[in-house]
Amino acid sequence: MSGIIWLLAAATSVVHVGAVLYVEPEQVHLSYGALPTQMLVTWTTFDPTNDSLVEFGKDGLDMQARGHSTKFYDGGSERRLIYIHRVLLEDLTPGEFYVYHCGSTMGWSATFWFRAKNASALWSPRLAVFGDMGNVNAQSLPFLQEEAQKATIDAALHVGDFAYNMDSDNARVGDEFMRQIEPVAAYVPYMTCVGNHENAYNFSNYVNRFSMVDRSGRVNNHFFSFDIGPAHIISLSTEFYFFVEYGFLQIKRQYEWLEQDLKEATRPERRRERPWIITMGHRPMYCSNNDRDDCTMNESIVRKGIPLVHLYGLEDLFHKYGVDLEFWAHEHSYERLWPVYDRQVYNGSVEEPYKNPGAPVHIITGSAGCQEKLDPFVKNPAEWSAARFSDYGYTVMTLHNGTHLSLQQFSVENGLQLLDEITVIKESHGAYPSRKASK
Repeated sequence: MSGIIWLLAAATSVVHVGAVLYVEPEQVHLSYGALPTQMLVTWTTFDPTNDSLVEFGKDGLDMQARGHSTKFYDGGSERRLIYIHRVLLEDLTPGEFYVYHCGSTMGWSATFWFRAKNASALWSPRLAVFGDMGNVNAQSLPFLQEEAQKATIDAALHVGDFAYNMDSDNARVGDEFMRQIEPVAAYVPYMTCVGNHENAYNFSNYVNRFSMVDRSGRVNNHFFSFDIGPAHIISLSTEFYFFVEYGFLQIKRQYEWLEQDLKEATRPERRRERPWIITMGHRPMYCSNNDRDDCTMNESIVRKGIPLVHLYGLEDLFHKYGVDLEFWAHEHSYERLWPVYDRQVYNGSVEEPYKNPGAPVHIITGSAGCQEKLDPFVKNPAEWSAARFSDYGYTVMTLHNGTHLSLQQFSVENGLQLLDEITVIKESHGAYPSRKASK
Protein backbone atom coordinates (compact mmCIF):
# COMPACT_ATOMS: atom_id res chain seq x y z
CA MET A 1 0.00 0.00 0.00
CA SER A 2 2.83 2.39 0.88
CA GLY A 3 4.36 1.79 -2.59
CA ILE A 4 1.10 2.83 -4.28
CA ILE A 5 0.95 6.02 -2.18
CA TRP A 6 4.58 6.83 -3.15
CA LEU A 7 3.80 6.38 -6.86
CA LEU A 8 0.74 8.63 -6.59
CA ALA A 9 2.83 11.29 -4.85
CA ALA A 10 5.53 11.08 -7.53
CA ALA A 11 2.95 11.37 -10.31
CA THR A 12 1.40 14.38 -8.63
CA SER A 13 4.80 16.08 -8.34
CA VAL A 14 5.42 15.59 -12.10
CA VAL A 15 2.04 17.05 -13.02
CA HIS A 16 2.75 20.23 -11.06
CA VAL A 17 6.18 20.95 -12.51
CA GLY A 18 6.13 24.51 -13.93
CA ALA A 19 6.62 25.40 -17.60
CA VAL A 20 10.14 26.04 -18.93
CA LEU A 21 11.15 29.70 -18.88
CA TYR A 22 13.35 30.96 -21.76
CA VAL A 23 14.80 34.28 -20.58
CA GLU A 24 18.52 33.63 -21.09
CA PRO A 25 19.95 35.83 -23.90
CA GLU A 26 21.12 34.02 -27.02
CA GLN A 27 21.94 34.81 -30.67
CA VAL A 28 23.96 37.88 -29.62
CA HIS A 29 25.24 40.04 -32.48
CA LEU A 30 26.71 43.48 -33.10
CA SER A 31 26.14 46.10 -35.78
CA TYR A 32 27.47 49.60 -36.31
CA GLY A 33 25.44 52.56 -35.14
CA ALA A 34 24.96 55.74 -37.14
CA LEU A 35 27.98 57.29 -35.39
CA PRO A 36 31.46 55.83 -34.77
CA THR A 37 30.85 56.31 -31.03
CA GLN A 38 27.93 53.85 -31.16
CA MET A 39 27.48 50.07 -31.30
CA LEU A 40 24.17 48.25 -31.45
CA VAL A 41 23.76 44.98 -29.53
CA THR A 42 20.90 42.65 -30.56
CA TRP A 43 19.84 39.36 -28.99
CA THR A 44 16.91 36.98 -28.59
CA THR A 45 14.86 35.46 -25.80
CA PHE A 46 11.79 33.26 -26.10
CA ASP A 47 9.95 34.68 -23.11
CA PRO A 48 9.57 38.32 -22.07
CA THR A 49 12.08 39.79 -19.63
CA ASN A 50 11.79 42.67 -17.21
CA ASP A 51 14.40 44.73 -19.06
CA SER A 52 16.86 44.87 -21.97
CA LEU A 53 20.28 45.81 -20.61
CA VAL A 54 23.93 45.80 -21.66
CA GLU A 55 26.63 46.12 -19.03
CA PHE A 56 29.97 47.12 -20.55
CA GLY A 57 33.25 48.90 -20.02
CA LYS A 58 36.93 49.07 -20.96
CA ASP A 59 38.22 47.30 -17.84
CA GLY A 60 35.04 45.77 -16.47
CA LEU A 61 31.27 45.87 -16.62
CA ASP A 62 31.03 49.26 -14.94
CA MET A 63 28.68 51.02 -17.40
CA GLN A 64 25.09 50.22 -18.33
CA ALA A 65 22.82 50.96 -21.30
CA ARG A 66 19.11 50.21 -21.54
CA GLY A 67 17.15 49.42 -24.69
CA HIS A 68 13.91 47.70 -25.55
CA SER A 69 12.45 44.47 -26.90
CA THR A 70 9.99 43.89 -29.73
CA LYS A 71 7.73 40.93 -30.42
CA PHE A 72 8.36 39.00 -33.63
CA TYR A 73 5.73 36.48 -34.69
CA ASP A 74 7.14 34.11 -37.30
CA GLY A 75 4.81 33.52 -40.25
CA GLY A 76 4.92 29.71 -40.01
CA SER A 77 2.08 27.46 -38.93
CA GLU A 78 3.00 27.66 -35.25
CA ARG A 79 3.15 31.48 -35.23
CA ARG A 80 6.11 31.27 -32.85
CA LEU A 81 6.72 34.35 -30.73
CA ILE A 82 10.33 35.53 -30.47
CA TYR A 83 11.52 38.54 -28.44
CA ILE A 84 14.18 40.64 -30.16
CA HIS A 85 16.16 42.91 -27.82
CA ARG A 86 18.13 45.94 -29.00
CA VAL A 87 20.40 48.21 -26.98
CA LEU A 88 22.41 51.10 -28.42
CA LEU A 89 25.76 51.74 -26.74
CA GLU A 90 26.79 55.39 -27.01
CA ASP A 91 29.73 57.64 -26.18
CA LEU A 92 32.24 54.91 -26.96
CA THR A 93 35.87 55.88 -27.48
CA PRO A 94 36.69 55.13 -31.13
CA GLY A 95 39.21 52.33 -31.55
CA GLU A 96 39.07 51.18 -27.92
CA PHE A 97 38.30 47.64 -26.71
CA TYR A 98 35.21 47.03 -24.57
CA VAL A 99 33.90 43.98 -22.73
CA TYR A 100 30.16 43.48 -22.40
CA HIS A 101 27.33 41.15 -21.60
CA CYS A 102 23.63 41.54 -22.27
CA GLY A 103 20.35 40.47 -20.69
CA SER A 104 18.48 41.49 -17.57
CA THR A 105 18.26 40.70 -13.88
CA MET A 106 16.46 37.53 -15.01
CA GLY A 107 19.59 36.25 -16.76
CA TRP A 108 22.79 37.37 -18.50
CA SER A 109 24.73 36.23 -21.55
CA ALA A 110 28.36 35.18 -21.49
CA THR A 111 30.88 38.03 -21.57
CA PHE A 112 32.06 39.13 -25.02
CA TRP A 113 34.29 41.93 -26.28
CA PHE A 114 34.46 44.30 -29.26
CA ARG A 115 36.53 47.18 -30.56
CA ALA A 116 34.64 50.45 -31.10
CA LYS A 117 34.86 51.71 -34.67
CA ASN A 118 37.92 53.80 -35.44
CA ALA A 119 36.53 57.13 -36.66
CA SER A 120 39.57 58.02 -38.76
CA ALA A 121 39.53 57.81 -42.56
CA LEU A 122 43.21 56.87 -42.21
CA TRP A 123 42.31 53.59 -40.46
CA SER A 124 43.02 50.44 -42.51
CA PRO A 125 40.28 47.92 -41.62
CA ARG A 126 40.28 44.27 -42.68
CA LEU A 127 36.83 42.82 -43.48
CA ALA A 128 35.58 39.30 -44.22
CA VAL A 129 33.12 39.27 -47.14
CA PHE A 130 30.94 36.30 -48.08
CA GLY A 131 27.45 35.21 -49.00
CA ASP A 132 25.24 32.13 -49.11
CA MET A 133 26.14 30.57 -45.78
CA GLY A 134 23.70 28.06 -44.35
CA ASN A 135 23.01 26.17 -41.17
CA VAL A 136 24.10 22.98 -42.96
CA ASN A 137 27.51 22.76 -44.66
CA ALA A 138 28.70 26.19 -43.44
CA GLN A 139 32.29 25.28 -44.27
CA SER A 140 33.69 28.80 -43.86
CA LEU A 141 32.12 29.37 -40.45
CA PRO A 142 34.84 27.85 -38.21
CA PHE A 143 37.46 29.98 -39.96
CA LEU A 144 35.34 33.11 -39.61
CA GLN A 145 34.77 32.34 -35.92
CA GLU A 146 38.51 32.08 -35.42
CA GLU A 147 39.20 35.29 -37.36
CA ALA A 148 36.71 37.21 -35.23
CA GLN A 149 37.97 35.90 -31.90
CA LYS A 150 41.62 36.42 -32.82
CA ALA A 151 40.73 39.98 -33.92
CA THR A 152 42.18 39.47 -37.40
CA ILE A 153 39.03 40.97 -38.95
CA ASP A 154 37.30 44.20 -37.97
CA ALA A 155 33.85 43.40 -39.38
CA ALA A 156 31.98 40.82 -41.44
CA LEU A 157 29.91 41.59 -44.55
CA HIS A 158 27.33 38.84 -45.21
CA VAL A 159 26.10 39.42 -48.77
CA GLY A 160 22.72 37.72 -48.55
CA ASP A 161 21.26 34.21 -48.08
CA PHE A 162 21.31 33.07 -44.47
CA ALA A 163 20.65 29.69 -42.84
CA TYR A 164 18.75 28.09 -45.80
CA ASN A 165 16.32 29.17 -44.56
CA MET A 166 15.70 31.33 -41.52
CA ASP A 167 11.97 30.61 -41.73
CA SER A 168 12.37 26.81 -42.02
CA ASP A 169 10.83 24.60 -39.30
CA ASN A 170 8.84 27.54 -37.98
CA ALA A 171 12.03 29.66 -37.77
CA ARG A 172 13.96 27.14 -35.66
CA VAL A 173 16.58 26.90 -38.42
CA GLY A 174 16.94 30.67 -38.17
CA ASP A 175 17.41 30.40 -34.42
CA GLU A 176 20.13 27.79 -34.79
CA PHE A 177 21.90 29.75 -37.52
CA MET A 178 21.95 32.87 -35.35
CA ARG A 179 23.47 30.75 -32.56
CA GLN A 180 26.10 29.49 -35.02
CA ILE A 181 27.21 32.95 -36.05
CA GLU A 182 27.31 34.32 -32.48
CA PRO A 183 31.03 33.39 -32.12
CA VAL A 184 31.61 35.80 -35.02
CA ALA A 185 28.88 38.37 -34.62
CA ALA A 186 29.19 38.92 -30.86
CA TYR A 187 32.81 40.07 -31.38
CA VAL A 188 32.75 42.07 -34.64
CA PRO A 189 29.94 43.97 -36.35
CA TYR A 190 28.03 41.57 -38.62
CA MET A 191 26.80 43.79 -41.45
CA THR A 192 24.29 42.31 -43.88
CA CYS A 193 22.28 42.58 -47.05
CA VAL A 194 19.20 40.58 -47.95
CA GLY A 195 19.08 37.61 -50.35
CA ASN A 196 16.40 35.59 -52.09
CA HIS A 197 16.39 32.89 -49.39
CA GLU A 198 15.05 35.46 -46.91
CA ASN A 199 11.88 36.15 -48.92
CA ALA A 200 9.34 34.19 -46.82
CA TYR A 201 6.56 36.26 -45.24
CA ASN A 202 7.91 39.45 -46.85
CA PHE A 203 11.45 38.87 -45.55
CA SER A 204 10.18 38.98 -41.96
CA ASN A 205 12.88 36.84 -40.34
CA TYR A 206 15.64 38.94 -41.88
CA VAL A 207 13.90 42.25 -41.13
CA ASN A 208 13.27 41.37 -37.49
CA ARG A 209 16.45 39.55 -36.54
CA PHE A 210 19.07 42.05 -37.75
CA SER A 211 19.66 45.70 -36.84
CA MET A 212 21.24 47.65 -39.68
CA VAL A 213 20.72 51.38 -39.16
CA ASP A 214 20.56 54.18 -41.71
CA ARG A 215 22.28 57.51 -41.23
CA SER A 216 19.37 58.78 -39.11
CA GLY A 217 19.81 55.88 -36.68
CA ARG A 218 16.65 54.03 -37.70
CA VAL A 219 16.77 50.29 -38.36
CA ASN A 220 16.42 49.65 -42.10
CA ASN A 221 17.79 46.24 -43.00
CA HIS A 222 16.96 46.48 -46.72
CA PHE A 223 19.13 49.46 -47.66
CA PHE A 224 21.60 51.50 -45.64
CA SER A 225 25.17 52.77 -45.77
CA PHE A 226 28.08 53.34 -43.43
CA ASP A 227 31.62 54.70 -43.43
CA ILE A 228 34.61 52.60 -42.43
CA GLY A 229 38.22 53.73 -42.81
CA PRO A 230 38.67 55.34 -46.24
CA ALA A 231 35.48 53.75 -47.62
CA HIS A 232 31.77 54.39 -47.88
CA ILE A 233 29.91 51.05 -48.07
CA ILE A 234 26.35 50.77 -49.38
CA SER A 235 24.12 47.75 -48.75
CA LEU A 236 21.08 47.29 -50.99
CA SER A 237 18.34 44.82 -51.85
CA THR A 238 18.40 43.20 -55.28
CA GLU A 239 15.34 41.23 -54.18
CA PHE A 240 12.97 44.16 -54.67
CA TYR A 241 13.33 43.52 -58.42
CA PHE A 242 12.21 39.90 -58.16
CA PHE A 243 9.62 39.69 -55.36
CA VAL A 244 7.30 42.33 -56.76
CA GLU A 245 4.32 40.69 -55.03
CA TYR A 246 5.45 42.70 -52.00
CA GLY A 247 5.10 45.94 -53.98
CA PHE A 248 6.60 47.75 -56.99
CA LEU A 249 7.17 51.03 -55.17
CA GLN A 250 9.99 49.53 -53.11
CA ILE A 251 12.15 49.47 -56.28
CA LYS A 252 11.58 53.18 -56.87
CA ARG A 253 12.10 54.13 -53.23
CA GLN A 254 15.38 52.26 -52.96
CA TYR A 255 16.65 53.67 -56.26
CA GLU A 256 15.88 57.23 -55.17
CA TRP A 257 17.57 56.61 -51.81
CA LEU A 258 20.60 55.11 -53.59
CA GLU A 259 21.01 58.15 -55.80
CA GLN A 260 20.73 60.53 -52.86
CA ASP A 261 23.26 58.49 -50.88
CA LEU A 262 25.66 58.48 -53.84
CA LYS A 263 25.24 62.21 -54.34
CA GLU A 264 26.17 62.78 -50.71
CA ALA A 265 29.10 60.35 -50.84
CA THR A 266 30.49 62.03 -53.97
CA ARG A 267 30.41 65.60 -52.72
CA PRO A 268 34.03 66.74 -53.23
CA GLU A 269 34.81 67.14 -49.52
CA ARG A 270 33.21 63.78 -48.70
CA ARG A 271 34.99 61.92 -51.49
CA ARG A 272 38.33 63.38 -50.47
CA GLU A 273 37.81 61.97 -46.99
CA ARG A 274 36.28 58.57 -47.92
CA PRO A 275 37.34 58.05 -51.56
CA TRP A 276 36.36 54.38 -51.94
CA ILE A 277 32.69 53.75 -52.72
CA ILE A 278 31.79 50.07 -52.34
CA THR A 279 28.41 48.39 -52.79
CA MET A 280 27.06 45.03 -51.69
CA GLY A 281 23.96 43.37 -53.13
CA HIS A 282 23.00 39.74 -53.38
CA ARG A 283 22.29 38.96 -57.05
CA PRO A 284 25.11 39.87 -59.46
CA MET A 285 24.89 41.90 -62.65
CA TYR A 286 27.28 39.46 -64.36
CA CYS A 287 28.37 35.87 -63.79
CA SER A 288 29.84 32.92 -65.68
CA ASN A 289 27.92 30.15 -63.95
CA ASN A 290 26.29 27.31 -65.82
CA ASP A 291 22.71 28.00 -64.79
CA ARG A 292 19.84 30.24 -65.83
CA ASP A 293 20.16 32.86 -63.12
CA ASP A 294 19.57 36.52 -63.92
CA CYS A 295 23.30 37.29 -64.07
CA THR A 296 23.78 34.88 -66.99
CA MET A 297 21.49 36.99 -69.18
CA ASN A 298 22.83 39.70 -71.50
CA GLU A 299 20.34 42.14 -70.01
CA SER A 300 20.17 41.10 -66.39
CA ILE A 301 17.44 42.81 -64.38
CA VAL A 302 19.84 44.01 -61.70
CA ARG A 303 22.07 45.56 -64.35
CA LYS A 304 19.51 47.03 -66.76
CA GLY A 305 16.42 47.39 -64.56
CA ILE A 306 12.80 46.47 -65.12
CA PRO A 307 12.54 44.53 -68.41
CA LEU A 308 11.44 46.32 -71.60
CA VAL A 309 11.31 49.77 -69.99
CA HIS A 310 14.82 49.50 -68.48
CA LEU A 311 13.91 51.53 -65.41
CA TYR A 312 15.94 51.56 -62.17
CA GLY A 313 18.91 49.59 -63.49
CA LEU A 314 21.91 49.77 -61.19
CA GLU A 315 24.84 49.64 -63.61
CA ASP A 316 24.36 53.09 -65.12
CA LEU A 317 23.73 54.59 -61.68
CA PHE A 318 26.91 53.12 -60.21
CA HIS A 319 28.91 54.11 -63.29
CA LYS A 320 27.60 57.69 -63.13
CA TYR A 321 28.77 58.17 -59.55
CA GLY A 322 32.06 56.34 -59.89
CA VAL A 323 31.46 53.31 -57.67
CA ASP A 324 34.81 51.57 -57.28
CA LEU A 325 33.98 48.04 -56.14
CA GLU A 326 30.81 45.92 -56.17
CA PHE A 327 30.37 42.80 -54.02
CA TRP A 328 27.78 40.19 -54.99
CA ALA A 329 26.93 36.59 -54.02
CA HIS A 330 23.99 34.28 -54.99
CA GLU A 331 26.20 32.09 -57.19
CA HIS A 332 27.83 29.44 -55.01
CA SER A 333 31.32 30.11 -56.27
CA TYR A 334 33.92 32.87 -56.44
CA GLU A 335 34.41 34.99 -59.54
CA ARG A 336 36.54 38.07 -60.12
CA LEU A 337 35.75 40.29 -63.07
CA TRP A 338 37.92 42.70 -64.99
CA PRO A 339 36.75 46.31 -64.64
CA VAL A 340 33.53 46.21 -66.67
CA TYR A 341 30.73 48.42 -67.87
CA ASP A 342 28.02 47.42 -70.35
CA ARG A 343 29.79 44.10 -70.95
CA GLN A 344 32.95 45.89 -72.11
CA VAL A 345 36.29 45.60 -70.31
CA TYR A 346 37.99 48.83 -69.21
CA ASN A 347 41.28 47.73 -67.66
CA GLY A 348 43.68 50.37 -66.43
CA SER A 349 46.40 48.93 -68.68
CA VAL A 350 47.55 45.59 -70.01
CA GLU A 351 50.29 45.35 -67.38
CA GLU A 352 48.21 46.68 -64.47
CA PRO A 353 44.51 46.11 -65.19
CA TYR A 354 43.40 47.16 -61.69
CA LYS A 355 45.45 50.37 -61.56
CA ASN A 356 43.16 53.31 -62.35
CA PRO A 357 40.52 51.07 -63.95
CA GLY A 358 37.96 52.68 -66.24
CA ALA A 359 34.94 50.93 -64.71
CA PRO A 360 33.89 49.26 -61.44
CA VAL A 361 35.46 46.00 -60.27
CA HIS A 362 32.98 43.19 -59.51
CA ILE A 363 33.57 40.35 -57.02
CA ILE A 364 31.10 37.45 -56.63
CA THR A 365 31.68 35.68 -53.31
CA GLY A 366 28.87 33.20 -52.64
CA SER A 367 30.79 30.09 -51.62
CA ALA A 368 30.80 30.30 -47.81
CA GLY A 369 28.95 26.97 -47.77
CA CYS A 370 25.36 25.79 -47.69
CA GLN A 371 23.30 22.67 -48.32
CA GLU A 372 22.94 23.52 -52.02
CA LYS A 373 26.69 22.88 -52.50
CA LEU A 374 28.75 24.68 -55.19
CA ASP A 375 27.79 26.02 -58.64
CA PRO A 376 29.76 25.10 -61.80
CA PHE A 377 30.96 27.50 -64.50
CA VAL A 378 30.48 27.52 -68.25
CA LYS A 379 33.40 26.24 -70.32
CA ASN A 380 33.90 29.44 -72.29
CA PRO A 381 33.28 32.53 -70.15
CA ALA A 382 32.95 36.04 -71.54
CA GLU A 383 36.00 38.27 -71.84
CA TRP A 384 35.02 40.26 -68.72
CA SER A 385 35.60 37.21 -66.48
CA ALA A 386 39.11 37.27 -64.99
CA ALA A 387 39.17 34.38 -62.46
CA ARG A 388 36.78 31.65 -61.31
CA PHE A 389 36.94 29.10 -58.47
CA SER A 390 34.38 26.53 -57.32
CA ASP A 391 35.83 26.15 -53.84
CA TYR A 392 34.23 26.77 -50.47
CA GLY A 393 35.67 29.93 -48.98
CA TYR A 394 35.40 33.64 -48.33
CA THR A 395 36.93 36.95 -49.35
CA VAL A 396 39.02 39.30 -47.25
CA MET A 397 39.19 42.99 -48.14
CA THR A 398 41.85 45.28 -46.64
CA LEU A 399 41.31 49.00 -47.10
CA HIS A 400 44.92 50.14 -46.90
CA ASN A 401 44.38 53.83 -47.63
CA GLY A 402 42.62 56.14 -50.06
CA THR A 403 44.49 54.77 -53.09
CA HIS A 404 45.04 51.06 -52.38
CA LEU A 405 42.78 48.19 -51.35
CA SER A 406 43.54 44.50 -51.58
CA LEU A 407 41.25 41.52 -52.10
CA GLN A 408 42.11 37.94 -51.18
CA GLN A 409 40.02 34.84 -51.75
CA PHE A 410 40.65 31.96 -49.36
CA SER A 411 39.62 28.35 -49.86
CA VAL A 412 38.65 26.49 -46.68
CA GLU A 413 38.51 23.01 -48.19
CA ASN A 414 41.98 21.99 -46.98
CA GLY A 415 42.79 24.43 -44.26
CA LEU A 416 43.02 28.10 -45.22
CA GLN A 417 44.58 28.43 -48.69
CA LEU A 418 44.97 31.59 -50.75
CA LEU A 419 43.25 31.15 -54.14
CA ASP A 420 43.26 34.63 -55.61
CA GLU A 421 44.65 38.06 -54.78
CA ILE A 422 44.58 41.49 -56.38
CA THR A 423 45.31 45.08 -55.38
CA VAL A 424 43.06 47.78 -56.76
CA ILE A 425 44.81 51.14 -57.12
CA LYS A 426 42.91 54.37 -57.69
CA GLU A 427 45.09 57.47 -57.81
CA SER A 428 41.94 59.54 -58.18
CA HIS A 429 38.30 58.68 -57.55
CA GLY A 430 35.27 60.02 -59.35
CA ALA A 431 32.82 59.54 -62.18
CA TYR A 432 33.95 57.39 -65.09
CA PRO A 433 34.08 58.80 -68.63
CA SER A 434 30.62 59.24 -70.12
CA ARG A 435 29.71 56.26 -72.31
CA LYS A 436 26.54 55.48 -74.16
CA ALA A 437 25.12 52.24 -72.82
CA SER A 438 23.60 49.75 -75.23
CA LYS A 439 19.82 49.41 -75.20
